[in-house]
Amino acid sequence: MAVPKKRKSPSRRDMRRAHHDRIDAPNVSACPACGAMRLSHHACPSCGSYRGRKIAKAGVPDAD
Repeated sequence: MAVPKKRKSPSRRDMRRAHHDRIDAPNVSACPACGAMRLSHHACPSCGSYRGRKIAKAGVPDAD
């Protein structure tokens, strides 16, 4: 098993962790069919359309 030869300084450790707590907002866009906000690359929760086709029942979330 590999073991570090030298101790990592607090500065280098903190630089590595600098982006750990950064959270991005989800990508939402308007549905072209009904105008409701939906996640990108997901079916619209209000009308059930995706890429111009009706694929799900409106108002029913997917079973996970």
